[in-house]
Amino acid sequence: MSNKIQIKNVTEDQNGEYDLYVASEKIHIRRIKGLFRNLRLFGGIFLFALFFGFVWLNYNGTQAVLWDLPKREFSIFWMTFAPKDLIYLACALIICAFGLFFITAVAGRVWCGYTCPQSVFTWVFMYIEEKCEGKRNARIKMDKQANSLNKIARRFTKHVLWLMVGFATGVTFVGYFSPIRELVPDLFMGTAHYWEYFWVGFFTLATYGNAGWLREQVCIYMCPYSRFQSVMFDKDTLVIAYDTKRGEKRGSRRKDADPKDLGLGDCIDCDLCVHVCPTGIDIRDGLQIECIGCAACVDACDSVMDQMGYDRGLVKYTSENAQEGKAFKLFRPRVIFYAALLVFMSGAMVWSISNRSNVDIEVTRERGKLYNVSEGQITNSYEFKLTNTTQTSQIYSINVVGNVNITFDIDPTWSLSALESKKVDVKLLMPLDKIDAYSYDLELQVLQDNQIIESEVTTFMTNWNP
Repeated sequence: MSNKIQIKNVTEDQNGEYDLYVASEKIHIRRIKGLFRNLRLFGGIFLFALFFGFVWLNYNGTQAVLWDLPKREFSIFWMTFAPKDLIYLACALIICAFGLFFITAVAGRVWCGYTCPQSVFTWVFMYIEEKCEGKRNARIKMDKQANSLNKIARRFTKHVLWLMVGFATGVTFVGYFSPIRELVPDLFMGTAHYWEYFWVGFFTLATYGNAGWLREQVCIYMCPYSRFQSVMFDKDTLVIAYDTKRGEKRGSRRKDADPKDLGLGDCIDCDLCVHVCPTGIDIRDGLQIECIGCAACVDACDSVMDQMGYDRGLVKYTSENAQEGKAFKLFRPRVIFYAALLVFMSGAMVWSISNRSNVDIEVTRERGKLYNVSEGQITNSYEFKLTNTTQTSQIYSINVVGNVNITFDIDPTWSLSALESKKVDVKLLMPLDKIDAYSYDLELQVLQDNQIIESEVTTFMTNWNP
């Protein structure tokens, strides 16, 4: 396997110089059936079902997955997260990143080829294009033809369907931030918020533009992953590769001809592997930055090998070591390191979420006044904010720890409905004859069923004069 990374459409001119500003050529892919195409198909259906389906699920009468920005709440089934829980989002993103690193180290860019939203939506848009304009040769021919009623009608239909998919995507995405059962009728009745119209329009056009027009340009020029993924490769990373020893010398021949008698390899130079590639590369030129590991060329080549009566695997998933006849090593340092990090961080996050408290308490002292003295007692004033982070009603009580002489001026028991926040002005009292310090450090414990579930530290100030 060559270590040289080649860039498509960049060639050397007669002066020995390279022009990096080359106009991109429109790629007309040919759809091919096969094992890896089926994996992409079923994987795409599964991901679409998750994305378009989860937003409509309800749990306890509310949307199961909803990031309610005005209320600053993120609900996912029975769990609700507040802004203070953004650490979990950061941890989830880090886990996803290391998961991507792990997959890349083992199997190259399979994320790009099978599950990346850009790739999944591009496959859908290309399918619509084929149904509206015909197969590959018909589309190439149509591009060269002058505008006609038939051509305009077919392309108009294609773009309308593209926009419909983009609109469904935009509505669904915004539906994760604004309740979708209210959003959809409001959009069509003209009563939605202007920001909802903006973001639905934005994601509609973004999907339409990325999957319909930019396509492989996003993968080649805009995606940062394609630029640094080679850092995670080693000689045992699985990549799509062409078996040069077996395939060369290329050349066409009759099906019943013996390639050895003709001095040829197994490659019949049909270019089908190029025709099916979504980025338009020739995998026979070696490992290239544009390859997204979708294995469309593997399905194409295997189908040709079947027709010719040759063994499959002229183009296949393999590694550099495997091509050199060495044993494939799955358990190697970088793979073990990424796997260990994934297990540790995922376990820590699950443990933290499962043990987090179901209440949030904030205690703020009254501004501008340290204490107040009246009727033989010294008083400190506070504002308590209690938030029930569960989706059911709860009863909480607060206990003061730090000085047995300090008490509440009201009943320290609060009943909160699901996801309710309540602010209460509270006074802590202490008899003047019990004071023996300038201040007392207190721990305010939130109890439920006599179990401490949360606590907050504050200070009680006095007028002590020894």
